Amino acid sequence: LFQVNGHNPGSDGQARESLREDLQKFLGGEVLLHQLDDLTKVNPVTLETVLRCLQARYMADTFYTNAGCTLVALNPFKPVLHLYSPELMREYHAAPQPQKLKPHVFTVGEQTYRNVKSLIEPVNQSIVVSGESGAGKTWTSRCLMKFYAVVATSPASWESHKIAERIEQRILNSNPVMEAFGNACTLRNNNSSRFGKFIQLQLNRTQQMVGAAVQTYLLEKTRVVCQAFSERNFHIFYQICKGASEDERLQWHLPEGAAFSWLPNPEKSLEEDCFEVTREAMLHLGIDTPTQNNIFKVLAGLLHLGNIQFAPSEDEAQPCQPMDDAKCSVRMAASLLGLQEDVLLKTVLIRTIRAGRQQQVFRKPCPRAECDTRRDCLAKLIYARLFDWLVSVINSSICADTNSWTAFIGLLDVYGFESFPDNSLEQLCINYANEKLQQHFVAHYLRAQQEEYAAEDLEWSFISYQDNQPCLDLIEGSPISICSLINEECRLNRPSSAAQLQTRIETALAGSPCLGHNKLSREPSFIVVHYAGPVRYLTGGLVEKNKDPIPPELTGLLQQSQDPLLLGLFPTNPKEKTQEELSGQSRAPVLTVVSKFKASLEQLLHVLHSTTPHYIRCIKPNSQGQVQTFVQEEVLSQLEACGLVETIHISAAGFPIRVSHQNFVERYKLLRRLRPHTSSGPHSPYPAKGLPEWCPHAKEATLEPLLQDILHTLPFLTQTKATPGDLAEAMPTPVHCGRTKVFMTDSMLELLECGRAQVLEQCARCIQSGWRRHRQRKQERQRRAAVLIQAAIRSWLTRKRIQRLHAAATVIKRMWQKWRIRMACLAAEELDDVEEKHLSQAPGSLSTSPLQTRLLEAVIRLWPLGLVLTNTTMGVGSFQRKLVVWACLQLPRGSPSNYTVQIAQQDQAGVTSIRAMPQGSIKFHCKKSPLRYADICPEPSPYSLG
Repeated sequence: LFQVNGHNPGSDGQARESLREDLQKFLGGEVLLHQLDDLTKVNPVTLETVLRCLQARYMADTFYTNAGCTLVALNPFKPVLHLYSPELMREYHAAPQPQKLKPHVFTVGEQTYRNVKSLIEPVNQSIVVSGESGAGKTWTSRCLMKFYAVVATSPASWESHKIAERIEQRILNSNPVMEAFGNACTLRNNNSSRFGKFIQLQLNRTQQMVGAAVQTYLLEKTRVVCQAFSERNFHIFYQICKGASEDERLQWHLPEGAAFSWLPNPEKSLEEDCFEVTREAMLHLGIDTPTQNNIFKVLAGLLHLGNIQFAPSEDEAQPCQPMDDAKCSVRMAASLLGLQEDVLLKTVLIRTIRAGRQQQVFRKPCPRAECDTRRDCLAKLIYARLFDWLVSVINSSICADTNSWTAFIGLLDVYGFESFPDNSLEQLCINYANEKLQQHFVAHYLRAQQEEYAAEDLEWSFISYQDNQPCLDLIEGSPISICSLINEECRLNRPSSAAQLQTRIETALAGSPCLGHNKLSREPSFIVVHYAGPVRYLTGGLVEKNKDPIPPELTGLLQQSQDPLLLGLFPTNPKEKTQEELSGQSRAPVLTVVSKFKASLEQLLHVLHSTTPHYIRCIKPNSQGQVQTFVQEEVLSQLEACGLVETIHISAAGFPIRVSHQNFVERYKLLRRLRPHTSSGPHSPYPAKGLPEWCPHAKEATLEPLLQDILHTLPFLTQTKATPGDLAEAMPTPVHCGRTKVFMTDSMLELLECGRAQVLEQCARCIQSGWRRHRQRKQERQRRAAVLIQAAIRSWLTRKRIQRLHAAATVIKRMWQKWRIRMACLAAEELDDVEEKHLSQAPGSLSTSPLQTRLLEAVIRLWPLGLVLTNTTMGVGSFQRKLVVWACLQLPRGSPSNYTVQIAQQDQAGVTSIRAMPQGSIKFHCKKSPLRYADICPEPSPYSLG
């Protein structure tokens, strides 16, 4: 999808992200990922889209999502009490259509309950809860049991109500007991189920729960004697060590701070270490206090038995002896188990051999390694029998009479697919069971898919999927398979060789496509390619674990116990013979672990096939148990292990992309531009001018012709996409039109998107060319306008400057004229005043001397000169000074001058007038501007150049 239109996924990250968001918006119907309640609505159905949807919902605190017929449950790793309240249970139970509510485990519970009430065949229901350790399988099963205890117990009478409450309490109390004795703390989960269980909830004719039954599968009893690093033993051992009272500690020989080799990591405190809850639940199941004390005393004896260590013997003919610090543990273990100390040591240290027809008995001292193995075998045998006895007690307490119930709802809490660096018989059995359940799930899912395609009137024959039958044939097939070869090695009664078993498996099953070999492995092993991935199994110890040998002398030892519980677990019946005796006389095949597990698995599948199955896949978002942390790599591996990836592949094998007719036409109707223009005739369903308008009343009428016309463009798209050499093979990829949807593959979507991108590219080119032409014309107009504006601005600025100069010159001229007139008036006034005074005084001054007369004339003649020199602002060479000097000093008339000066005669009585008027006019000369528009002014001017 990311190579549409020839773009490389890594070349343009932003374009790829934009294209992906556009496709997701189109295919997803504009629905946000966290709002998709069903993974089948994720369009297209790929691992990436499924992971993104689950992550978006998990971050939005939405932990349940449908996946077709499967419910995916994410572990929140935090308490979410409102999701499991009794009020919410009643809401789902009372809803008219619970499937329309949000996905929840209660939806599955209500659907199964209604199927039982509707009596639709098959009436019986089953719920398969799968997932790896820590994914929440036990919690999911517990929630389902609480839901049925609430909704399936509503009797009318008070007495029957009491009976229903008692059954409900016993069913719920079976969980703490089963978890205490069957769960342990592992690296992946603090409360990991180390066994598989099928809980059958029994309903009567009125759909009221009247009882239940529990069936277990493959208890990991080796955990009693061997625990991996940082893991713990079963919870019950830690409960009795932490929760016992002082008297009980003295009785069970469990002092404070005592160290036991089979009790690692006792300092770790877990919620499951609550001893009182287990004891109270056992009381409700009918196990009284003395019996409980007896059980806990036996478990304490197993802890002391694990502290017995043996010293190697120097002589093979002499048995090994316990170490000095282990003698106290031998005494404590024998006392707690009700055995004699010497008999216990003798049975563990010496092996009894029966040979010949007369069954002669030989006793042989065991080496140290075999002593440890016999000690461990004794502990595993006791614990396995105790666990089976507890299951039988629980069944007898909660199981109803056969005639009182008519239908059941089964809860299968099964271990998930496992793959570790070193895998042995336990992982082979677990993965074998998951292969069988995956085959059952695929068959059921295919039927559900078939119904969906049938509803759209599509064929089912085109769906292809990966069948895991070859892998099952490799494991359990006949006549030769891995299980048959391992069982044959057990029947040969010879020392098993890991390398020889590997050679036999590779030689006998060389033709199987699911068998592989790791040439780099240093240990003998073989590889099985499961549906969830390849797993390497070590052949060393495989045969011994399959035999699970129980020496008859160990069983005889426990039959001699004085403990009432052990006597009940190992009854003495002389009429019954041991398995070794029967096999030695009649040569009957030994009942191995694989054979027993295969038989119980076949019985379980027979029950599942007779019911309507429902599936809940529990997913762990991260391995650290952190809140709001979603690790896609870990989730993807779990989706592969639980079979959901195979479901996605099955969907992808058909048509994973499903688009409604309307959305398909609206997105791809522009593809008709790629066809030759030959359909615009009179018989065309639409005119050639354009597409028909969408209107409510004509939508259905125009949808089908448009859809068909778009589909007719596929050959042209294929020819355009194909290279010239492959043109002959260019055929449209499969696409089918259903009644309401268009079904297509990823390649078809890519082809349609390629054609759509091509049309959009052509349209974009037309738009770009028109826009560039428009932009170029606009820029040219803007350039011309800018030139005109710049010229006008320059002319206007020049005109403004000239106007300012003209105004300044006018002001200067006016001020000069005003000054000239003022000076002339002042001079005339002064001179006229002096002349009048002189003339008036001259006749009467008869007594004035000639000297005084000449001085007075000089003063009168020189006084204007001083006045002019005082008031003038011109320079020394100004013509005003020259004028006054010439007039007052009576300079020679030959001096060049443009002015006419009137000089009074010396013989006159005084100066009568001085006139110094400028000749001509003042003119300003302006050079004509070379600019074209220099004579244009942006605004009219009142001035004009003179």
